[in-house]
Amino acid sequence: MGGLVVDVLWQVTSRYVLRSPSSWTDELATLLLIWVALLGSCVAFVRHSHLGVDFFVEKLPVRARAVAELVVYAAIGLFAASVLVLGGSKLVALTWLTGQVSPALGVKMGHVYLALPISGAFILFFAIESAMERALAFRSQAGERRPASEAEAKPEAKS
Repeated sequence: MGGLVVDVLWQVTSRYVLRSPSSWTDELATLLLIWVALLGSCVAFVRHSHLGVDFFVEKLPVRARAVAELVVYAAIGLFAASVLVLGGSKLVALTWLTGQVSPALGVKMGHVYLALPISGAFILFFAIESAMERALAFRSQAGERRPASEAEAKPEAKS
Protein backbone atom coordinates (compact mmCIF):
# COMPACT_ATOMS: atom_id res chain seq x y z
CA MET A 1 0.00 0.00 0.00
CA GLY A 2 2.86 2.33 0.84
CA GLY A 3 4.48 1.63 -2.53
CA LEU A 4 1.21 2.44 -4.27
CA VAL A 5 0.93 5.77 -2.44
CA VAL A 6 4.52 6.71 -3.29
CA ASP A 7 4.02 5.71 -6.93
CA VAL A 8 0.85 7.78 -7.35
CA LEU A 9 2.44 10.76 -5.60
CA TRP A 10 5.41 10.57 -7.98
CA GLN A 11 3.01 10.28 -10.92
CA VAL A 12 1.14 13.43 -9.90
CA THR A 13 4.37 15.31 -9.12
CA SER A 14 6.03 14.39 -12.41
CA ARG A 15 2.93 15.23 -14.43
CA TYR A 16 1.85 18.53 -12.85
CA VAL A 17 4.96 19.91 -11.17
CA LEU A 18 7.81 18.73 -13.42
CA ARG A 19 5.61 18.77 -16.58
CA SER A 20 7.24 15.52 -17.68
CA PRO A 21 4.96 12.58 -16.87
CA SER A 22 6.60 9.25 -16.03
CA SER A 23 5.83 6.50 -18.50
CA TRP A 24 5.88 3.64 -15.97
CA THR A 25 3.96 4.99 -12.97
CA ASP A 26 0.50 4.30 -14.44
CA GLU A 27 1.31 0.67 -15.03
CA LEU A 28 2.98 0.19 -11.65
CA ALA A 29 -0.06 1.68 -9.92
CA THR A 30 -2.32 -0.78 -11.75
CA LEU A 31 -0.15 -3.78 -10.88
CA LEU A 32 0.15 -2.75 -7.23
CA LEU A 33 -3.60 -2.14 -7.02
CA ILE A 34 -4.24 -5.71 -8.16
CA TRP A 35 -2.11 -7.05 -5.31
CA VAL A 36 -3.52 -4.62 -2.73
CA ALA A 37 -7.13 -5.43 -3.69
CA LEU A 38 -6.70 -9.20 -3.61
CA LEU A 39 -4.65 -9.32 -0.42
CA GLY A 40 -7.00 -6.73 1.11
CA SER A 41 -9.92 -9.07 0.42
CA CYS A 42 -8.14 -11.71 2.54
CA VAL A 43 -7.76 -9.24 5.40
CA ALA A 44 -11.40 -8.18 5.10
CA PHE A 45 -12.51 -11.81 5.18
CA VAL A 46 -10.45 -12.56 8.30
CA ARG A 47 -11.84 -9.49 10.07
CA HIS A 48 -15.42 -10.35 9.00
CA SER A 49 -15.70 -6.94 7.37
CA HIS A 50 -16.41 -8.25 3.88
CA LEU A 51 -19.65 -7.45 2.15
CA GLY A 52 -22.46 -9.64 3.37
CA VAL A 53 -26.24 -9.60 3.47
CA ASP A 54 -27.19 -10.81 6.90
CA PHE A 55 -30.62 -9.23 7.25
CA PHE A 56 -32.46 -12.52 6.71
CA VAL A 57 -29.85 -14.66 8.47
CA GLU A 58 -30.24 -12.60 11.65
CA LYS A 59 -33.96 -13.47 11.71
CA LEU A 60 -33.30 -17.23 11.64
CA PRO A 61 -33.28 -19.42 14.76
CA VAL A 62 -29.84 -20.14 16.22
CA ARG A 63 -29.50 -23.60 14.67
CA ALA A 64 -30.60 -22.44 11.20
CA ARG A 65 -28.27 -19.43 11.46
CA ALA A 66 -25.32 -21.72 12.23
CA VAL A 67 -26.21 -23.95 9.25
CA ALA A 68 -26.52 -20.88 6.98
CA GLU A 69 -23.12 -19.62 8.12
CA LEU A 70 -21.55 -23.02 7.43
CA VAL A 71 -23.12 -23.09 3.95
CA VAL A 72 -21.74 -19.60 3.26
CA TYR A 73 -18.25 -20.61 4.41
CA ALA A 74 -18.46 -23.71 2.22
CA ALA A 75 -19.49 -21.61 -0.80
CA ILE A 76 -16.67 -19.13 -0.16
CA GLY A 77 -14.18 -21.99 0.20
CA LEU A 78 -15.43 -23.62 -2.99
CA PHE A 79 -15.11 -20.33 -4.90
CA ALA A 80 -11.64 -19.67 -3.49
CA ALA A 81 -10.45 -23.18 -4.33
CA SER A 82 -11.93 -23.45 -7.82
CA VAL A 83 -11.71 -19.92 -9.21
CA LEU A 84 -8.88 -18.25 -7.32
CA VAL A 85 -6.51 -21.14 -6.59
CA LEU A 86 -7.11 -23.50 -9.54
CA GLY A 87 -8.10 -20.91 -12.13
CA GLY A 88 -5.46 -18.45 -10.93
CA SER A 89 -2.78 -21.16 -11.05
CA LYS A 90 -3.74 -22.01 -14.62
CA LEU A 91 -3.59 -18.33 -15.56
CA VAL A 92 -0.16 -17.95 -13.95
CA ALA A 93 1.15 -21.07 -15.71
CA LEU A 94 -0.22 -19.91 -19.07
CA THR A 95 1.31 -16.44 -18.80
CA TRP A 96 4.67 -17.90 -17.77
CA LEU A 97 4.57 -20.30 -20.73
CA THR A 98 3.74 -17.52 -23.18
CA GLY A 99 6.28 -15.15 -21.64
CA GLN A 100 3.77 -12.31 -21.44
CA VAL A 101 5.27 -9.13 -19.95
CA SER A 102 3.84 -5.75 -19.08
CA PRO A 103 4.53 -3.10 -21.74
CA ALA A 104 6.16 -0.30 -19.70
CA LEU A 105 7.89 -2.15 -16.87
CA GLY A 106 8.67 -5.46 -18.55
CA VAL A 107 7.40 -7.38 -15.49
CA LYS A 108 6.31 -10.94 -16.21
CA MET A 109 2.54 -10.99 -15.94
CA GLY A 110 2.76 -14.35 -14.20
CA HIS A 111 4.17 -12.52 -11.19
CA VAL A 112 1.24 -10.11 -11.26
CA TYR A 113 -1.32 -12.90 -11.57
CA LEU A 114 0.24 -14.79 -8.66
CA ALA A 115 -1.96 -12.59 -6.48
CA LEU A 116 -4.95 -14.77 -7.49
CA PRO A 117 -3.82 -18.19 -6.20
CA ILE A 118 -2.06 -16.68 -3.18
CA SER A 119 -5.13 -14.73 -2.04
CA GLY A 120 -7.32 -17.72 -2.90
CA ALA A 121 -5.22 -20.00 -0.71
CA PHE A 122 -5.47 -17.56 2.19
CA ILE A 123 -9.24 -17.17 1.77
CA LEU A 124 -9.69 -20.95 1.51
CA PHE A 125 -7.65 -21.47 4.69
CA PHE A 126 -9.57 -18.81 6.59
CA ALA A 127 -12.94 -20.12 5.32
CA ILE A 128 -12.09 -23.60 6.63
CA GLU A 129 -10.86 -22.13 9.91
CA SER A 130 -13.97 -19.96 10.34
CA ALA A 131 -16.30 -22.86 9.51
CA MET A 132 -14.57 -25.09 12.06
CA GLU A 133 -14.71 -22.36 14.72
CA ARG A 134 -18.41 -21.77 14.02
CA ALA A 135 -19.19 -25.50 14.12
CA LEU A 136 -17.30 -25.93 17.40
CA ALA A 137 -18.99 -22.87 18.91
CA PHE A 138 -22.41 -24.16 17.90
CA ARG A 139 -21.61 -27.63 19.24
CA SER A 140 -20.48 -26.21 22.59
CA GLN A 141 -23.58 -23.99 22.79
CA ALA A 142 -25.79 -26.99 22.06
CA GLY A 143 -23.90 -29.04 24.67
CA GLU A 144 -24.41 -26.35 27.31
CA ARG A 145 -28.14 -26.17 26.66
CA ARG A 146 -28.78 -29.90 26.64
CA PRO A 147 -27.94 -30.70 30.29
CA ALA A 148 -30.04 -27.77 31.49
CA SER A 149 -33.06 -28.92 29.51
CA GLU A 150 -32.60 -32.54 30.65
CA ALA A 151 -32.56 -31.39 34.27
CA GLU A 152 -35.75 -29.42 33.68
CA ALA A 153 -37.40 -32.37 31.92
CA LYS A 154 -36.74 -34.72 34.88
CA PRO A 155 -37.50 -32.83 38.08
CA GLU A 156 -36.34 -34.54 41.24
CA ALA A 157 -39.01 -35.80 43.63
CA LYS A 158 -39.13 -33.76 46.81
CA SER A 159 -39.94 -35.48 50.06
